[in-house]
Amino acid sequence: MHTIEPYYNWIEKYSATEDPRSPLYGAENSLTHYTNTIYGYYIHPQWDTIDSETLFLKILYTDYDLGFTVIELIGEWNDALNNDIMHLKRNIIDPLVEEGIRHFILIGENVFNFHGSDDAYYEEWFEDIEEGWIAALGFQDFVLSEMKNYNLDYYLNYGGNLDDIHWRTFTPKRLFGLVNSLIKKRLGP
Repeated sequence: MHTIEPYYNWIEKYSATEDPRSPLYGAENSLTHYTNTIYGYYIHPQWDTIDSETLFLKILYTDYDLGFTVIELIGEWNDALNNDIMHLKRNIIDPLVEEGIRHFILIGENVFNFHGSDDAYYEEWFEDIEEGWIAALGFQDFVLSEMKNYNLDYYLNYGGNLDDIHWRTFTPKRLFGLVNSLIKKRLGP
């Protein structure tokens, strides 16, 4: 797991640690010292902590004018034991919502498992972003299946055309435009 790095191709466009409006402003990550682990396996030091033992992330891009952010995740999303959704919601999502972010693109290629609990934090997040949305891209089918078992598909948009997006080939704004248009088509007029 220590070789899985966050996506770097947008770093010239945005860095959460240099953004005074970001919940990760001023965070320092080593390039050489591996300190964070998931179940005893070291992860690359560029992943940011959300105070969870099992889920880490990198805010890849945020645009306050358009009101969207792209967040890449790594680890096991474990609401049952570690209440990861609470850590994600309180430490990352709430500050972004306060800054006007209403559209969330979650990249889940490196989420290796999901253990659900109740949906209270997801419902709260959904209510906080009136006229916004949460899109899940690149999550493994078995992870999405588990999320569906907890009725999270009510709050998260995934599957269908969203599964076909090769997000790394887009600029952040073009990715947002595409996801936004696909979700609007789903929701209808």
